[in-house]
Amino acid sequence: MDQLVAMRVFERVASEGGFAAAARALDISPPVVTRLVAELEAHLGTRLLQRTTRRVALTDAGAAYLWRVRQILQDVDEADALAGANTSELSGRLSLHTLPVLASYVVSPMLANFRQHYPDISVEIDVGAYRDPPIEDFDITLMGTDASFNADIVARKVIESEVILVASPAYVKRNGAPQTPADLTRHHCLQLRASDGSLRAWNLSSIEAPEQRVAADVTPGIVANHTDTLLRAVLDGAGITSVAVDIVAPYLSSGELVRVLNPWITGRLAMYAALPSRKFIPQRSRVFLDYLVEHTRKQYDDAMRACEVC
Repeated sequence: MDQLVAMRVFERVASEGGFAAAARALDISPPVVTRLVAELEAHLGTRLLQRTTRRVALTDAGAAYLWRVRQILQDVDEADALAGANTSELSGRLSLHTLPVLASYVVSPMLANFRQHYPDISVEIDVGAYRDPPIEDFDITLMGTDASFNADIVARKVIESEVILVASPAYVKRNGAPQTPADLTRHHCLQLRASDGSLRAWNLSSIEAPEQRVAADVTPGIVANHTDTLLRAVLDGAGITSVAVDIVAPYLSSGELVRVLNPWITGRLAMYAALPSRKFIPQRSRVFLDYLVEHTRKQYDDAMRACEVC
């Protein structure tokens, strides 16, 4: 016996004044109503209803039990409504985990407009670089990965972008722009150090001929394990670095950075939004993801148009 179901049936029999009326109201058969009330009485060890051929009346025990049952059912309904609102309403707390570079160049630039559209959603951001991000602890976990990423997690691809070479206009004016991959050996290059201590090698391929790959044998003048540090130096004219388009999209659109060695790229990266479960995704998570995808892809498209006129 499902006791909660039986309690609801008993309450409806008492409210409707009969088994047949309760069955019609609940859209179930009268024998089921009779059986559930009988099972509830057997479970409690007392008679709740006096049955006659004409009417149903509450016993003293039934009247006392009915008062408590109605309070319990009201509490259950309110709890269900509260849980449902947490999933369906555009309000509440959205917890987000992201890598530092994505926090700075993807998430932060979109927060003001997002909050204007959804002022009742509060965004709580945890920034860090975990080897195994605790996906189950957050509503959304943003991950930057290789484009071939295929892990066994619930995730939505936000964007896939090329990793390109960029420099400031001042640097290009002062030093010229490389025309071939071999020219990079004569330029000031800034490279990112991976978490395992290795340098991110520049293995270049052309979008026009992806099967053609060239290893750029450069000796970096600046090495850092922090993308922000490299980008700040490049913006100040320190040289050329390799970075994903979606990260530097605003700088390309504004002209603060220009693409060099177009159409060569050093790889492809993708951004994924991992979710703790495929079921019961809160509506606030859905709208945030939709907004993130729209914002990021628009920035990417604007940046690629800017690259065409570089």
